[in-house]
Amino acid sequence: MLELLLATPFVLALLVGALPRARRRTAAWLAGLAPVAGLVLLALLTSTVVEDGAARSLREWIPGLGLAFSLRLDGLAWMFAGLVLGIGGLIVLYARYYLSEDDSMPRFLALLLLFMGAMLGMVLAGNLLLLAVFWEMTSISSFLLIGFWHHRRDARDGARMALVITGAGGLALLAGVVMIGNIVGSYELDVVLASGEMLLAHPLYPWVLVLVLAAVFTKSAQFPFHFWLPQAMAAPTPVSAYLHSATMVKAGVFLLARLHPALAGSDLFMYLVSTVGAVTLLVGSWYAIFQHDLKGLLAYSTISHLGLITLLLGLSTDMAVVAALFHIINHATFKASLFMAAGIIDHEAGTRDMRRLGGLLKFLPVTGALAILASLAMAGIPLLNGFLSKEMFFAEALAIEGHELLRFGVPAAALLFGAFGMAYSLRFVHDTFFGKGPRAVEAEVHEPVRFMRAPVALLVVACLVVGIAPGPTVGAALEIAARGVLGPDLPYYSLSIWHGFNLPLAMSAAGVLAGIALYFGLRRLFDLHAVVVRATGHRLFRLNIDTLFRAAQRATKAIANGSLQRSLTWLVVAAVVAGAAPYVVSWPGGGLAVPDLAFGQAMGRLEWVIWVLLVGSTLMTLVHYRQRLLAVIVIGGVGLAVSLTFVALSAPDLALTQLLVEMVTLSLLLLGMHYLPASSSPERSWPRRLRDGAIAAVAGLGTGALAYAMMTRPPVGIADELLARSLPEAWGTNVVNVILVDFRGFDTFGEITVFGIAALVVHAMLRRARMAPEAVMPGPPAKLPVPADLAQIMFPLTLTVSIFLFLRGHNQPGGGFIAGLTLAVPLLIQYVIQGAASVESRFGFDYIRLVAVGLAIAAITGLVAMALGLPFLTSGYTYLDLPLLGKIPLSSAAAFDLGVYLVVFGGTMLILSMMGTLKPSRRLEARTGVLDPARRSPLTAEVD
Repeated sequence: MLELLLATPFVLALLVGALPRARRRTAAWLAGLAPVAGLVLLALLTSTVVEDGAARSLREWIPGLGLAFSLRLDGLAWMFAGLVLGIGGLIVLYARYYLSEDDSMPRFLALLLLFMGAMLGMVLAGNLLLLAVFWEMTSISSFLLIGFWHHRRDARDGARMALVITGAGGLALLAGVVMIGNIVGSYELDVVLASGEMLLAHPLYPWVLVLVLAAVFTKSAQFPFHFWLPQAMAAPTPVSAYLHSATMVKAGVFLLARLHPALAGSDLFMYLVSTVGAVTLLVGSWYAIFQHDLKGLLAYSTISHLGLITLLLGLSTDMAVVAALFHIINHATFKASLFMAAGIIDHEAGTRDMRRLGGLLKFLPVTGALAILASLAMAGIPLLNGFLSKEMFFAEALAIEGHELLRFGVPAAALLFGAFGMAYSLRFVHDTFFGKGPRAVEAEVHEPVRFMRAPVALLVVACLVVGIAPGPTVGAALEIAARGVLGPDLPYYSLSIWHGFNLPLAMSAAGVLAGIALYFGLRRLFDLHAVVVRATGHRLFRLNIDTLFRAAQRATKAIANGSLQRSLTWLVVAAVVAGAAPYVVSWPGGGLAVPDLAFGQAMGRLEWVIWVLLVGSTLMTLVHYRQRLLAVIVIGGVGLAVSLTFVALSAPDLALTQLLVEMVTLSLLLLGMHYLPASSSPERSWPRRLRDGAIAAVAGLGTGALAYAMMTRPPVGIADELLARSLPEAWGTNVVNVILVDFRGFDTFGEITVFGIAALVVHAMLRRARMAPEAVMPGPPAKLPVPADLAQIMFPLTLTVSIFLFLRGHNQPGGGFIAGLTLAVPLLIQYVIQGAASVESRFGFDYIRLVAVGLAIAAITGLVAMALGLPFLTSGYTYLDLPLLGKIPLSSAAAFDLGVYLVVFGGTMLILSMMGTLKPSRRLEARTGVLDPARRSPLTAEVD
């Protein structure tokens, strides 16, 4: 059931993302199913969590490395999963009415569900490595959501900043997780949480703590990494309400609570976490007072409240942990409602700038009343939920013993927090709903549709109900969550709304009065609307980024200045160094360890013929290299010789692959030569020739020596084992294909993923590129009817051959990779002969969709195996008994190979079709075809 709970958002994200742009209502209904179904499943698992402490699911992947798909739902994960799903459902409803007709509803909701699934994966992870994977997935999906309005520069900048900061924290988390696993001997959370004493006593504990806290502080916007959160407010308001109040920014404090039993208990933990939390508490609340944007004010207040939670967890007492968990729940409710109320104001008034607002209560009476109640909850006013957790915070601040600095500093910070919180809450209410205004708004202000306001109302009602009757409403949930961190033995605490006249109550009253005085005092002393406060961290970040870009540009100009020869030189030199390094290092005396070149068997006549063809083609290439077309034709002989070499060595799969790659590469070069001179320029000097010759000789001889050493070494290794296990375990006699789709299927999955990404990158770079042809031949294009007709006839024949090679690949030479290239060849020939427009008008392949479908099929094949309790991409085999045809063998590896087939064909055609559809340069000189090569830009090929 845990797997189903986790898979639901991802599956529905795929379905929603596949919907056309116009199906807005369908997308919203499908997206709403994910949180509703998730809450139902979570409710069914609640009894297991209460009775057994946790629900668990473990599917081994690579046990030797500690990799497992382990899910674990304890009280803490149960609480966070409820927040992710519950508030996520309200956000889906709100977004349905918030987004304009110009925004793609399916795309937005698909990204939102992707983020929801990533958050669920993080809180449900029972393995630290799996947690780190989902942690980074939240960073990537939040990057896409923050930058949803990618036409706006502030959205792009905010998304990049969030990704850089949180992504860097994710790398620190991965390093910390690896160190924890090495110390305790396991990455399973059950083992790690029980090994707190071992971690505290280990000499690497300070490093582990710093790395984990770096992830916590960056994700939860703690000082000095807090500046990214206000910049992320350029996202649509549903994103801000979800990511930046209830989910993403809570991921850091979730991790802090998750690993609290393992990492807490030292003075280093207490002082470091508490100090950072206290500083963040004050910095966020102070900056919030001076913000003019409603969402900017709420962003800084979120930073402040996250600092409060971090401070409580840093104090490390049991009651402080309970107070932190209680405030996580309370903050999620009132802050999500406030963000959505701010979105309604922006939606109706056309602005979030408080300098242009004011007096909105008469136009938005219901929304205004809801926003005022939520603001009072944020300020910690009695009979609202924020008051209860704030009182617990004050009580814990006053209960510190034994630490002089914390004993005086934390209560002072708590009192200032109460005053600042009241001040910015008062400004949110007063400057928006009271006073004169609104001023220069862009629309007629009126109440939104009721369903857009309904999520706000539900959350505000929750704030009221919890504030009035905390025990019956949230007491059980808080107890379950606290047991997930502290274990079964909980401290005594009371959730009643009245504890008598005591010091925490006095602090709360003093904070409220001081906040009121502060706000109105600042209004009398300053014009708050004229005060502009800029975060120093943001400026430093921009300075660092600009410095890095300048350094990168200088390095690029020095290394890759547009000269292909220089780039190839660096590439070959790097390959030579990487290849020679193991032999240099492994030699005991520090010298060069020469591989053992044992003599093999003598070559036959066929081998000598191939060798002569190979060497002759190589020498002819050197002779005719300046004539580009001739050089391309001659160098094809080298590829043919390599293919024949594989045939002679009884490697038909490799021979077919090499031959097809040679044909595809030839087509690519022919397309590219349209933008290159007919002949290359001569070398500038003899020293350069000698240098290039020496590099080429070292690289060629070294590669030849390595290949010879590999082919003549004793036949030891895993080859015999693979041959023996291919048929009985993978049901295939073609061991090469079995290795690709079964034994090393995950490697193949990674390779086709990289290939698909590379194709998309080429598409992104070339779809708007404009390059001038080197020369334009006079007159209309030449008609080549016979080659064109032959190319059209070839396609159905090649399609048949391609399907044949695909179907036989598991037992005979062939497979998805070879079949995909086979199908691409006739289309490429038609691109060269007839042009892209003619080919695409008749076939109309959507190559991007083919790549996506292929990757999806390959991934689903592996996930089905995991759903059946087997490792990822484990093959299955059966026979289908069909009428007339009899028994047909069927392997699940064929489905994975189908994914490879589609990705290879789609990716290859996407890359090469883009080369055939480059737009001509806008320059008049380029259109005439009369270009001076000396004036061509080496980077863009445009005329300078």
